[in-house]
Amino acid sequence: MPRSVNSVASRAKRKKILKQAKGYFGRRKNVYTVAKNAVEKAMLYSYRDRKNKKRSFRGLWIQRINAGARQYGMSYSQFMGKLKANNIDLNRKVLADLAMNNPEAFKAIADKVK
Repeated sequence: MPRSVNSVASRAKRKKILKQAKGYFGRRKNVYTVAKNAVEKAMLYSYRDRKNKKRSFRGLWIQRINAGARQYGMSYSQFMGKLKANNIDLNRKVLADLAMNNPEAFKAIADKVK
């Protein structure tokens, strides 16, 4: 009996990898074995960096709040401590947005906690 090979599924699997490698440079885009390694590595980076993105944004928000707070004579930690003491429940994302795009509102918050 002849050997049965599911070439439809095999080709589909290879096409899927090559489609994901579209836009890569050199053999990474059109040689299956090279493309497979490149796509696998890219997937690992994207998984890792979805988590790192959250870290980076938190750091950015803290820098913006710190810059805004220092205009009113407070450090970031003093400002956040006073917010907690006054039961003002605004997260860092909102505070950073206010510090950047709405300085009057941020000033009102800073005056309230002083």
